[in-house]
Amino acid sequence: MRQIVLDTETTGLDWRNGDRVIEIGCVELLNRNLTGRHYHVYINPERGIDAEAIAVHGITEDFLADKPTFSAIAAEFEDFIRDAELIIHNANFDVGFLNHELSRLGRGKLDSLCAGVIDTLKMAKEQNPGKKASLDALCDRHQIDNASRTLHGALLDAELLAEVYLAMTRGQESLMMVLEEPVPGSAEAGGVLVDRPPLKVLCASGEELAEHERVLQDIVKGTKGTCLWIPPAHEAAAA
Repeated sequence: MRQIVLDTETTGLDWRNGDRVIEIGCVELLNRNLTGRHYHVYINPERGIDAEAIAVHGITEDFLADKPTFSAIAAEFEDFIRDAELIIHNANFDVGFLNHELSRLGRGKLDSLCAGVIDTLKMAKEQNPGKKASLDALCDRHQIDNASRTLHGALLDAELLAEVYLAMTRGQESLMMVLEEPVPGSAEAGGVLVDRPPLKVLCASGEELAEHERVLQDIVKGTKGTCLWIPPAHEAAAA
């Protein structure tokens, strides 16, 4: 299964008010293993950035002045995430922004590109009701080093979230059922399949059957109870 852990940074909190995406960070998981492949880009939003947002991620308008617009990177972004399952913390926020960016260009939304979305914020709240569910809190809970996270950053946060997600779903490895090596002795492993000889069936002799019947009768006489191996008519005769 191919999964993409994704995070964004934006000019503000609400795309409905004209806020835009300014950074995208993605890391790839394949069968629950980090592959080392990632996608990271800064984006010129063609508008100002809220001071409150800069305080969170530290990305300024001057820094983004020479960066590509979303229209310039849309195709390569789609290629990286296509057909994968997305893993996002507080998915409604990122999905809303990215769908808005794609719709501005007349492109399909994420649900037409990807195999679904897992919201780790919702998952964390279900696993630990009433406890903090921020990315920093989850890093602390699962003993993941986030000391380098002095500011939010899309790629760094995606890398941390990948570790958090794997820790939160650790028991799922046993459900993957991926056969990495052929079974020893199988044709795939170079073994030779041979036909087994038919089993030889040995039937009891008359003397053995008579001895068996005698033992059952002794059981009935000794216990004065019911012997399940003797039909009722035999029990009556034995009594």
